[in-house]
Amino acid sequence: MKDLLLIEALGRRDKVAFDYIFNYYYSSLCAFSMQYVNDRETVEDLVQELFVTLWVEAPKLQIQSSLKAYLFASVKNRCFDYRKHKKVTEKYQTYFLFSSESSNNSADNYFSESELRQTIQKSLEKLSPRCREIFELSRIESLSNKDISEKLEISKRTVELQISNALKILRKELADFLPFWFITFLIR
Repeated sequence: MKDLLLIEALGRRDKVAFDYIFNYYYSSLCAFSMQYVNDRETVEDLVQELFVTLWVEAPKLQIQSSLKAYLFASVKNRCFDYRKHKKVTEKYQTYFLFSSESSNNSADNYFSESELRQTIQKSLEKLSPRCREIFELSRIESLSNKDISEKLEISKRTVELQISNALKILRKELADFLPFWFITFLIR
């Protein structure tokens, strides 16, 4: 009965219900996720991303099982997706490392790289100043979401949403220029 009431309140975007769910499940979801991803900061990011999605998608969610089962299954899937993405990223990093050593540095390659950098720079300029600042701190300076939120004195959720917005815009802007997997590799 309690789950049903919470799910209904969440569907109405009831902040009190959301805060209760967050406070009740956050720590246990982080501890559970450590089984799959052995990095505390990454685990916290994954769990927080789950809660951001839960809030944003709340009216559309169709939770058929218990709320607890839904949250734990969701975070487990996020952990698996993270591990799979990390494996793919490492594979392509290795591929690019070896392929760049074996290829010659012709003028064509230089101009392609130069054109790519210009396209990325123009795409970044289309972001709002705050969104761009947050994205650059995350992707260029490699700061964690927590570090960015502390540095800019904003909530971690705001950081996550701004990065998500930036990625959507950049994927759209760079879609015609590069294959999708390469864009994901570059800006993730």
